[in-house]
Amino acid sequence: MNVLMKVAGPRVVALSLSAEVLPQRRRNGSGKLEAMSGMIESWRLLMERGGPVMWPLLALSVLSVGLCFERMVFFWRTNRPGRLAIVARMSKLLRAGQRDAARQLAATDPTVHGEVVMRLLEEPADQPVSEAAMVEAVESQRRRLDRYLPTLSTIITAAPMLGILGTVLGIITSFEALSSEATTADPRLVGEGIAQALLTTAAGLVVALITLFPYNLLRAQSHRTLSRLEILAAAAGAPRGADGSALRIDRATQKTAGEPASAADLG
Repeated sequence: MNVLMKVAGPRVVALSLSAEVLPQRRRNGSGKLEAMSGMIESWRLLMERGGPVMWPLLALSVLSVGLCFERMVFFWRTNRPGRLAIVARMSKLLRAGQRDAARQLAATDPTVHGEVVMRLLEEPADQPVSEAAMVEAVESQRRRLDRYLPTLSTIITAAPMLGILGTVLGIITSFEALSSEATTADPRLVGEGIAQALLTTAAGLVVALITLFPYNLLRAQSHRTLSRLEILAAAAGAPRGADGSALRIDRATQKTAGEPASAADLG
């Protein structure tokens, strides 16, 4: 063998190594397939033992994960640090009365912040934005911010209810088994109903919990975004001077700087 390896050189070594590696890879691949098939079989048994209520719970869990993922992507694009810097700059430009610069910056922002600023700048430039226009611009984006949140709230409420329904059905199955003559021959019939009751209760609570925490996070993001939109609207609605810049408000007398004093003020 040593003579053959010396004669053939590295080619024999490579062939011997490949002959050892290929069976090992095949064993690893077959092991993964067996593990996957075992997981599928365990999942099938779980759904079967849980009864018919497990299928709507499965549908709710898939729907919840999908909606939470979509909302998280939306708010990450809306409220990421780079985007918030653009929002702060737009607010500063609006307070300074630089409408053209604010419009150009808002045109590059595809989020709700840019859309609100564009709607606010549709008002005439020679007068401040009316309160009705500010409310309309902010409220027009509320539907986008609260999208799917009522659905997630419904899932949080409905999942435990479905779990309780499965519990009741499992208890009914157990009592039916107790009332039959076959129970004395096979006591496992009672255990099947109890297992169904416990599995559906646990599944309902799990679906509600995996939805509850993302829902609260998404609600907080929605409220923060609405607050930023209100700040933009307030910056656009500030009183303007002759040069278009925001006027300073004297908080002591609640008078705008540059406004003529009345006789009562002078007296």
